[in-house]
Amino acid sequence: MLGLSELIERSEERVRDLHELTELGLIAKTNDFIPAIHYPPITRYPEITQEEMFKGYVPPADGLMDVYIHIPFCTKRCIFCHYPSKYGAPDSEKDTYLDAMEKEMQIYKKQMGFDKIKLRVALVGGGTPTDLTPKQLERFLKFFTGNCDMSHLRQFNYDIDPHTIIGPEGKERLRIMRDYGVDRLTIGVQSLVPETIKRMNRSHDKAGAYEAIRNSMEMGFTTGIEFIFGYPGQTLASWYEELKEMVEIGVHELQFYRLKIEAYGDQQGLIKKEAQIHPDELPSHDDDIRMKQMCIDYLASCGYHENLRRVFTKEKKHISLYAFNQCCLLFDQMSFGQTAFSSLHDRFVLNTQSFDEYYAKIAAGKLPLNRGYVRDAEANSRWALALPLKNYWFRKEYFKKFSGGRAIEDTPLYNGIQKLKQYGLVTEDEKTVRLTAKGAFFADECAEFFYDNRFQVWPRNMYADGPLNPYSNNEWKW
Repeated sequence: MLGLSELIERSEERVRDLHELTELGLIAKTNDFIPAIHYPPITRYPEITQEEMFKGYVPPADGLMDVYIHIPFCTKRCIFCHYPSKYGAPDSEKDTYLDAMEKEMQIYKKQMGFDKIKLRVALVGGGTPTDLTPKQLERFLKFFTGNCDMSHLRQFNYDIDPHTIIGPEGKERLRIMRDYGVDRLTIGVQSLVPETIKRMNRSHDKAGAYEAIRNSMEMGFTTGIEFIFGYPGQTLASWYEELKEMVEIGVHELQFYRLKIEAYGDQQGLIKKEAQIHPDELPSHDDDIRMKQMCIDYLASCGYHENLRRVFTKEKKHISLYAFNQCCLLFDQMSFGQTAFSSLHDRFVLNTQSFDEYYAKIAAGKLPLNRGYVRDAEANSRWALALPLKNYWFRKEYFKKFSGGRAIEDTPLYNGIQKLKQYGLVTEDEKTVRLTAKGAFFADECAEFFYDNRFQVWPRNMYADGPLNPYSNNEWKW
């Protein structure tokens, strides 16, 4: 295992890369970032009706779907969160929400022409999707699985807050989930430093995090834990100690997020205000980069490798198939719940962030969607390049399924690939295009390099006028 000084020394190359790529125009001058989660970015979708959204849509030939379910309730509001939820809601409101979601599933099945949803992979997230009583949790899982054909299910994931799976009631939730086929949990620990956990306004403490992890593993779940780096008060030395501690826990998967100050969801997180009040406590952008590279190098020395972007496992079989299917294989995925999104092979749709609108549309027999985008051949080609390239690898033959049969070499996107190759960010062979270690470190910016200028994440003046300025990359005729 590597020591602190060696890790910091190794990380300096990535700091140099940051400044080089900023001068070349790939990275915004602020050195800030926006995650490349979907194309176009989630906040850029126009309003759309249910009729417009599904006009011409053809379900997959095998009928298989991945499914996401969103339960938007939390005990408390975490300072870093950029998504709308309800905090401390009474059980009666959660019952109302479950009533609506059960009806939403019926409406969606009718829209798709399904008797039951042929489920391949499922993820339940939030919010805090286990912020339900055990009775409510069982009710939800009963109607969800009852609406699905479970015979093809490969993985059933749940995002978990630690405080909901500790103590006798927490163990009861775990038993219920296991009984309904849930086999994989991602626990939002976020930090192992008591002061930081408190500063994040989390609902658990360090002892609760350890109890939750222990309960999950003892009950046989594939267990992952999430962490945020770059948080106020964090230093390179404290991050190193945290890395050592998290590896010693011995979970199947470790996930890492760089703290995001500016919102990339539908609600500005309180972290922006805290950053404005205590700007001197935020790690520098250079230290953010050091922390990320320290994480990569230290975990590798302990046998954990980045088998999906920002996800580290010792074995590939422990990664989220939901994430891999959506971002690498581009499988069709349908969703239920307030703010949930459905990512389909040629379009994308978001449910409303308003609880009132969510309830009203379902009561009227309509899906609660309000924004979406049906991609033309060009947009679909950009999507089918950017997401797999960012998250794992890009396969040339597979690309033709989404580009109207055009080879990547026959599109203007190939000019961008050549530019990234020139600066050591991608490698190419006859079948694939892959990010190098340097490119993978700046995977979001490499993916966003292929975005249409209408959907670039920052204004043009925030990029240096260099050869990798993403706006210049899009000046070729399609």
